[in-house]
Amino acid sequence: MNILNDSNENLYIEKITEIIEKQDILALRKYMEELEPADVAEVVEELDEELLHELTELMDEDDLASLMEESDDKMRIQIAKSLNNQRLLVAFQYMQKDDIVDMLGDFPIGRRKEVINLMKADERKIITTMLEYPEDSAGGIMSTAYIALKEDLNIAKGLEKIREIGPKTEVIETIYVINDRRELVGCVDLRKLLAAKRDDKISDIMDAHCISIEPETDQEEAANLVSKYDLNAIPVVSKSKQILGIITVDDVIDVIVEEYNEDMLQMAGVSKEESLDSRLGSSIRMRLPWLLVNLITAFLASFTVKLFESTIEQVVSLSAIMTIVSGMGGNAGSQTMSIMVRQLATDKLKWSKCVKPFLKELLLGVVNGAATGLVTGIIVYFMYGNIYLGLIVLIAMIGNLVIAGIFGFLVPYVLDKFHADPAVSSSIFVTTATDVLGFFIFLGLARLFLQLLI
Repeated sequence: MNILNDSNENLYIEKITEIIEKQDILALRKYMEELEPADVAEVVEELDEELLHELTELMDEDDLASLMEESDDKMRIQIAKSLNNQRLLVAFQYMQKDDIVDMLGDFPIGRRKEVINLMKADERKIITTMLEYPEDSAGGIMSTAYIALKEDLNIAKGLEKIREIGPKTEVIETIYVINDRRELVGCVDLRKLLAAKRDDKISDIMDAHCISIEPETDQEEAANLVSKYDLNAIPVVSKSKQILGIITVDDVIDVIVEEYNEDMLQMAGVSKEESLDSRLGSSIRMRLPWLLVNLITAFLASFTVKLFESTIEQVVSLSAIMTIVSGMGGNAGSQTMSIMVRQLATDKLKWSKCVKPFLKELLLGVVNGAATGLVTGIIVYFMYGNIYLGLIVLIAMIGNLVIAGIFGFLVPYVLDKFHADPAVSSSIFVTTATDVLGFFIFLGLARLFLQLLI
């Protein structure tokens, strides 16, 4: 298989455009075999609406299903628009239920109802149940393509059942074991199943300790469990322990990428729903509130500086140096904050486990503050010829980096304890603290030793 890269992407775009214009179905099938479905989806994103419609007319439903599974949400909707309901339902037969639910969740309500009403009764029940769960929950991302065998089956009959339903499932390495009430009672590895005696019962070789989650569980927590226990899938069960579906590793990878991108955007005060294609009004609505909050914090820093206006008037060089102190504090605070946000995203921290790391951050602030403050102090001395100014910079730098460590550590921790997302607003509080207190320490020391600076 060829791998799509920047150097050959344009060639594949030109090639598929030529195929569409010639309406060459055989060439299209060969083209689809040359590329991975994910690469085909990347090429198709570059097509305009008219060419995309013509392409879907040429493709069979199996290839359409692969294309929709690999495309992003926006492209899926564009593809679906070019298909009538009957053809869309045929394509759905080749797709996993969780991908179908993702698509239907983005459909206009009217068409969603039309498509669901045309489904078979058993499929309609599964889809509507999955649609009821939040899209960022375990129930919202689970797949119903799994293998579950009854505990009283013998190995021979169990293997026959696996051969029958295995091709329709996403995960075959782990077999889930249920009782007569469809309650999850254990799981068994396929390798262990193949090695067992044919007359043994599945209940004799299963592992009764099977990690599971409920459908309302947040997707990030589900991903953490899969990672922590090195699972290839995790079952989703109801409150009565009946198995509803599974979350597979590929879904977990998608969740990890999504959560990482969301955290990075929120740390910058940008909504996860915004993209380069967002409308002007939407971008204003999503960004302006955070900018206004930042404006308030900026006024706090400005007010602090105003308190020392007379000192700055007498030693003008302070205005040039104080931004260095606050800037270094902000950078140090961001380092600590980023580590804490990442830690809180993967684990729930108890304060008893935080004391030692917290003290380390304080010591780190002293060491890094002394190192950067010494360098800054020496440069300031050569710039302004005043050793006392250099010493004030050194002390202020140590003080502000210690503050950066304190707030960079505590702010995400406290927000998490109040069930707020630490990635969303930590940076505002940390930056405010290092700016305001950094200015206060530096300018306060300058006022205290003003006679030595004049």
